[in-house]
This record gives sequence, C-alpha cells and structure tokens, in this order.
Amino acid sequence: MIRHIVLIRFREDIAEATIAEIFDEIGAIRDRVPGFIDMRGGRSESPEGIERGYMHGFTVDFESWEALAAYQEHPDHKAAGGKLVANAVGGTDGILVLDLDV
Repeated sequence: MIRHIVLIRFREDIAEATIAEIFDEIGAIRDRVPGFIDMRGGRSESPEGIERGYMHGFTVDFESWEALAAYQEHPDHKAAGGKLVANAVGGTDGILVLDLDV
C-alpha cells in the first residue's frame, strides 16, 4: 500500500470551511480512481506544537504506485491541487508531500 502524505501551511485569510471543502473534493476522487483506498485529513491537534505552520494535512492510501500515478493525472486531482497551491503560503513552498510504501 502507498500512503500519500500532504502537509499544508494555509494562508491566514483562508477559512476552515474553505479548507474542508478542498479536502472534501480530494476525498470525492475516491469514486473516480481505481485503487484509491481511503482519505483522511484535517487540522493538527498535536500536543507537541511543532507543526512549524503546517497546521493542516491529509493522507490518501492507494493500492499501488500505479493507482497513485492515476490519481496524480486525474483532472479532479489537478483542480483540487491547484486550490491547495493557490491557498498555501507561498504556493508550492507551503506544501510538503511524502509518499511511503507501507
């Protein structure tokens, strides 16, 4: 299984409702991409307090690297990804992505 991990530093003027809508769009892609297993996301509740501004994030689990590739090429992913970039501090500078084979 591949775990796609995304951390975002959203601009301060972005409402939690807007962030939730973007995350909902990403989760809805599940029905359109074979091998998309699950998506979880939200605001950090870490008691450690070392988020360094990356207060929101999500994970998406995929059956394979091929399923992740199909997701990355899907037009709905590109649209939601564009919204992440547009609302993140510094565009792509405010986004971290890790993909792990778990």
